[in-house]
Amino acid sequence: MPELRGICAALCTPMRDGGASVDIDQLRVHIDTMIEAGVDIVGVCGGTGEFPFLTTEEKRVIAESAGRHIDGRAKLIVQTSAIRTEDAIEAALHAESVGADALLVLPPFFEGPTADGVFSHYEKIASQVRVPIMVYNVPAHSGFDITPDFFNRLQEIDNVQYIKDTSGSFVRVQELLVRGANVFNGSDPFAFHALIAGAVGCFWGAVNAMPREAVELYRLVRAGETNAASKLWNQMLPANLFFWSHAYNPAIKAATNLRINPVGPCRQPVQPLSKNELRELEEALAPLL
Repeated sequence: MPELRGICAALCTPMRDGGASVDIDQLRVHIDTMIEAGVDIVGVCGGTGEFPFLTTEEKRVIAESAGRHIDGRAKLIVQTSAIRTEDAIEAALHAESVGADALLVLPPFFEGPTADGVFSHYEKIASQVRVPIMVYNVPAHSGFDITPDFFNRLQEIDNVQYIKDTSGSFVRVQELLVRGANVFNGSDPFAFHALIAGAVGCFWGAVNAMPREAVELYRLVRAGETNAASKLWNQMLPANLFFWSHAYNPAIKAATNLRINPVGPCRQPVQPLSKNELRELEEALAPLL
């Protein structure tokens, strides 16, 4: 049985000063809110955490602060991707040193290597750490698709144990599951269906804005209470469809600001939602209120 399972909050990074500074105090508050809601795992410095817009030092401070503050109350996953293998190894070693229970790692992105080069990248990272690696498949942004065949190959590496699939394809999730992969679904519109199909969990930006609902959804599915889970999912679905069809991070932060905690705006040049989009978002969130 996999060690990691359940609901992972793909944590947004709280900002102050209009997005100029990371708000570590509010990061701790937001982590507490997630843990109090019952999330199993907190994931930091991921896509929802705006990692491309964070400095190396900011990512390290976030990982260190999260590790200390969580203090065993939940699992911690740190996203440690980099284009250069040497940089990815350095980030992985740092994350392991501050208490990460697993590492989330993208293939090298932006005109990256062929499949053999991607395999070498993961192999070299894995050789330097002991914690499990969760392969991060988001081909729309990375430019490289971790197919089921290629993930099988990656599993030849001892500590490659999980995949977060954000391909947007439910067929893909099922293809991975039928091969016995430990899948964390990362695609908002079918989180419920992925859990029903057998995903070990959801690694999910929407959890920032609906932590208790996400945890309850997972609990109901695990308990076999599918009718209740389906009813809850129907309340959650409008917002999840909104997130998926709009600029993702501004939508997640706006929903979190409205419902859960003040986490500020995204860092520039990412723009906030328009007034019309905010009205649409409020309507999509209404079934949850």
